[in-house]
Amino acid sequence: MAIPRKGSRLITVDGTVYRWAVRAKPTYDQGLNWRPLTFAVEHAAAPGQVLSVETSSPRQDNWLSLPGTPVTPLTVEQSVRAALVAGWQPNRSDGVFRLTLEN
Repeated sequence: MAIPRKGSRLITVDGTVYRWAVRAKPTYDQGLNWRPLTFAVEHAAAPGQVLSVETSSPRQDNWLSLPGTPVTPLTVEQSVRAALVAGWQPNRSDGVFRLTLEN
């Protein structure tokens, strides 16, 4: 499943352009802080396997007003590099590769 262009951003990591996005609204679990903030990354030119990154922070717009940390381009860049080392293949056409960030 491709990431929509609207609401997403581009980032270049080691010469490759990726598209990334944070979901516009929290899921029910994220709103109640049962699940942390997540974001998705894919290859911009040839979308394939999506990288789903789970952070250790609540969403900033959670319903309990708990403090959260935003996703920054640096976070995305570090996540892409970690996922590639862990075996993410962005040109592969199947499934989702999941990565969990620790702090």
